[in-house]
Amino acid sequence: MLMKPIHAARRSSIIFRIGTIFLSIILCALPAIRPGHTQDDLPPADPRFGAVETYHAPDLADEARVGWTRILFYWSELEREGPDDWNVFHAPLERIDREIEGGREVVGMLVHTPAWATDGKPGAGVPRGLYLPVDDPDNVWASFVRDVTAAYQGRVDRWIIWNEPDIPIDTYGAQWEGTTEDYYQLVKVAYLAAHEINPDVRIHLGGLTYWHAKNYLHDFLSIAGADPTANEHHYYFDVVSTHIYFQPDTTQEIVNSLQQTLAEFNLDQPIWLNEMNAPPYDDPNHVWDEPLFPVTQEMQASFLLQEFALALSEGIERIAVYKWIDQPPPVPGSDAYGLLRADSDPRPAMAAFQVITQHYAGVEATHHIDEPEMHEVVLARGRHTTRIMWARSGLPVVVVIPALSTSGKLIEQDGGETQAIPLMGHYLFILRGATCMPGYGCFIGGPPLLLVEEALADLSPGSPACRSFSVTSRTLMIGGAAGLGMLGAAALVGYRLKKWYLRMRKNR
Repeated sequence: MLMKPIHAARRSSIIFRIGTIFLSIILCALPAIRPGHTQDDLPPADPRFGAVETYHAPDLADEARVGWTRILFYWSELEREGPDDWNVFHAPLERIDREIEGGREVVGMLVHTPAWATDGKPGAGVPRGLYLPVDDPDNVWASFVRDVTAAYQGRVDRWIIWNEPDIPIDTYGAQWEGTTEDYYQLVKVAYLAAHEINPDVRIHLGGLTYWHAKNYLHDFLSIAGADPTANEHHYYFDVVSTHIYFQPDTTQEIVNSLQQTLAEFNLDQPIWLNEMNAPPYDDPNHVWDEPLFPVTQEMQASFLLQEFALALSEGIERIAVYKWIDQPPPVPGSDAYGLLRADSDPRPAMAAFQVITQHYAGVEATHHIDEPEMHEVVLARGRHTTRIMWARSGLPVVVVIPALSTSGKLIEQDGGETQAIPLMGHYLFILRGATCMPGYGCFIGGPPLLLVEEALADLSPGSPACRSFSVTSRTLMIGGAAGLGMLGAAALVGYRLKKWYLRMRKNR
């Protein structure tokens, strides 16, 4: 049964509706708008913007200018029966080469313990011999890491060690049965074994969910800090990985927590957002029967634009959407994450992703304006400034922004463009309110608008690029109430002064 969204905008005050109509009249009086030209002056493809498993539809990934991709390497598939049983068909070199030809860096993720290699649960169990010396042949994990590093050297030089190790084993989605100490040993052995083969290899921590264990990274680093060999090897990892789903407003908390933890241990490794998405439940071709969050297809598109912008503003080094296409096809009634359906038909989120790879590309500096009613992220690239704006609640927001040039392009989340002309040195826009759901609230903001100008951005505090003024019916009502209060106070003071004056005259 599909849930019906509550549109809070319907409950907006009469004052705001009148103001919106008045603003619309002003906007209609501006010079005529004309379509933009989306293919002009495209910046180079940005290696920061990726998608998981693009090899299922590489030509479309080329067109969308995907900069990097993540591919799973199942240990249980590469060495099915033992260390001497290498399966070249699991991750064929031709697949990797096609991704590289498309301009995408391939990042491999090592997961899934074979049954023969563990005394624990197949897939999630701790590898046998993990605490033996790295050169001991009974340390089967070390031997496998050397083998996979050698097999793909020059093609894959970044390896993510496992996935979501912070999910407890008795919880849905768990992929690691070991303790945090076991995971540290897994990472340490992988780092040492891989560097024996490839001195240029980079080792990434498995993507952390954060919500299952907020202190997992801190616990991991505490264990590493007690190892006298860790400091000389930069704690045996090069990149921290995290995952963010459904709620863009959690980005700042998650990233700040990771950054503060690294700083506490005097580490400066970058953070990658390996997975992010908000899969829809309302795709008529693949309805999700029991969604974790009731996300519409339009909301999924909004999520991508918001999350990429916030991640950039928080200093995330690379970002990837999970995932590129619904392959293998998901079970009917389950969650479907792909920007492309299984038959390569695009969901609305694909258009949003292409807006990102065009208008977020090459960003050199960012500024985040965090207001109660709206988010605004400013991206500076050379002589281009892009401002991404979206409402945070179900109320529409009127935004007034200082102009940086004589005109700009207004980009909607489906890629549609119009020319924007400032009035008296300012642009005026109306942001649609978020789609809010009963019991869930407004967990994804409203559809973002992008304002793109050919202008050099000054991102210092108080500069025009970093200023905006927003109004909703709520702020109008609060302002109106404050104004009435001030008028009432003034009337009371006037009344008392008048009585005092009359009394003085009478006493004379």
